[in-house]
Amino acid sequence: MRCPYCRHADSRVVDSREADDGQLIRRRRSCPECGKRFTTVEEAVLAVVKRSGVTEPFSRTKIIGGVRKACQGRPVDDDSLALLAQRVEETVRAKGAAEIPSHEVGLAILGPLRDLDEIAYLRFASVYRSFDSLADFEREIETLRAVARAREQGRADAVEAAGRTN
Repeated sequence: MRCPYCRHADSRVVDSREADDGQLIRRRRSCPECGKRFTTVEEAVLAVVKRSGVTEPFSRTKIIGGVRKACQGRPVDDDSLALLAQRVEETVRAKGAAEIPSHEVGLAILGPLRDLDEIAYLRFASVYRSFDSLADFEREIETLRAVARAREQGRADAVEAAGRTN
């Protein structure tokens, strides 16, 4: 790292700290030539590869914008959308790849959106998965019902298990 004061080509790392939930690394550096200290910030860039092959940086803003369209007219606030975008980014970054196909970003949106609002989920899924017929909607609605039944069964099992421990 080049010193911003004297332009010396080398510097020594004095301290390193993670910031922004591990997404950034702040490094305190010292120049051996002039002795001045300065801070650098390193960020791991996550790139999204579109179907066309174009690569662009991951953007929570784009996630929020796309999901906001599906949530139009629904009781979903901006904080919920921001949390959804954060969950999507965490899911995508957890894959450990520097580049991720846009298709995988879409898949990462579906789960949290289903939990947030089922109507918005259906709207988003219908566009994302290119629904062509009423049968596509019916199939997706049946899947939503099966998930709801499984959740209810899970709650019933938890209540039953709690009753056995008392």
